[in-house]
Amino acid sequence: MKFRLIALAATLAISSCAKRPDAIVPVDIPMAAYSNQSCAGLAQELLKEQANLAAVSKQQNQAATGDAIGVFLIGVPASSTFGGDKEGQVAVSKGKVNAIESTIKSKGCK
Repeated sequence: MKFRLIALAATLAISSCAKRPDAIVPVDIPMAAYSNQSCAGLAQELLKEQANLAAVSKQQNQAATGDAIGVFLIGVPASSTFGGDKEGQVAVSKGKVNAIESTIKSKGCK
């Protein structure tokens, strides 16, 4: 019985750990959200969103590292437990970057 409880606790702890940013799938953002912008506006928006993606990816990496350490030391993914997981923000930012890049290609911007 003890073994089953320990196995269940370990499984729950590991499954709730923060993912690394490269393992997060982007949200599907429609190109129409950016189709009314000029090429210059799209370039500025792309730079802004790439900077945002880099920032939230850094936070997500820190959360994943914190979770790994927390699970190893105390058996609890501390970062995910206390709100450090930024998976949703990374997914949205990746989706925006993809949509902006697709819009730039479809408009023939350089």
